[in-house]
Amino acid sequence: MCGDHHDAGRRGPLAAEPGTFGVALVVPRQGPAGIFGPACELCARLAADEVNAAGGVLGREVRLVMVDGGAPPGQVADEVEALVAAGIVRGVTGWHISSVRQALAPRIAHRVPYVYTALYEGGENSQGVYLTSETPDGQLRPAMRLLAAERRVRRWYVIGNDYVWPRRTARAAHAYARESGGRICGESYLPLGTHDFPAALRRVEHADADAVLMLLVGSDAVRFNRAFAASRLDQRCLRLSTLMDENMLVASGADATRGLSATAGFFGSLATADTLDFHGRYGARFGPGSPAPSALGESCYEGVLLLAALVTRARSWDVAAIEGTAGEVSYEGARGLLRLRGRHVRQRIYLAEADGLDFAVTADLDAWSSRV
Repeated sequence: MCGDHHDAGRRGPLAAEPGTFGVALVVPRQGPAGIFGPACELCARLAADEVNAAGGVLGREVRLVMVDGGAPPGQVADEVEALVAAGIVRGVTGWHISSVRQALAPRIAHRVPYVYTALYEGGENSQGVYLTSETPDGQLRPAMRLLAAERRVRRWYVIGNDYVWPRRTARAAHAYARESGGRICGESYLPLGTHDFPAALRRVEHADADAVLMLLVGSDAVRFNRAFAASRLDQRCLRLSTLMDENMLVASGADATRGLSATAGFFGSLATADTLDFHGRYGARFGPGSPAPSALGESCYEGVLLLAALVTRARSWDVAAIEGTAGEVSYEGARGLLRLRGRHVRQRIYLAEADGLDFAVTADLDAWSSRV
């Protein structure tokens, strides 16, 4: 059974239910990242259904409690902390931006396990926080090296939103560019919710950039793609994003995706047995009109699976007990069998090029890096 915290007012105060394992699912329902919310929620629901069909968590039925991760970070932290304090949830997971994680983790990670599923800037090592997605060293670094080697990209321009993930990722990108004989020739940071990009696009043109490193969230990236194509910069300048999924391609439109590449640990077009099986189960559960599960939605599927595996292995939702057994935890999902290493999931990373409204995977970056 999957509950919805935002519907609780019509049923009276939400309370812990005997025989359930409450999980706060923190995914955006508003703001630039709101475009990801529907796929994130559906993928988490699929995982909860599958965990419950296999007997639940410690014999308890998983119950998802929705929290809007697109709200201001302090507000999100207040809401989740209240759910934890009331005993309504015994774990937290979901995709949300790093500023939300930074507000949330100090408030709850020592009390309940927190599985963070978004790609992020790296460096998180708090007890009780477990991370399933990409960091710049494993995701961005090999992608920049490959584009330098095969597409002769030397001059990079960074355009990102103005918060911790883009700024820290760009700091790392300076070093990655130098490793390949290139450099970052300019940077622009824009508020979340930016609609107009002419000044930033002029700076890209004046910098004579070979490629733009896009560190924009959700609908901001969609609007940038459209503006980039309208300015005809796509005829002379590549784009690389570490946060671009199939739903964003559809929203951008096929005319706005020429020369756009993305790097991630999951793409819908990966034709592995695990990925195909995942798509089949997702389609059967939610129907052909549902949003593409994409890397971001799939991360929330993994978030529920990892949270269940952590608690099941420790036989407790106590963070100290989980810390003692986390190194032994593995889970199997849409990307095959994955294991934790130092609270992070180790994963293969791919590079894909936009082909209209879909991605075509062009390189396994782990394999490519081992050859060069």
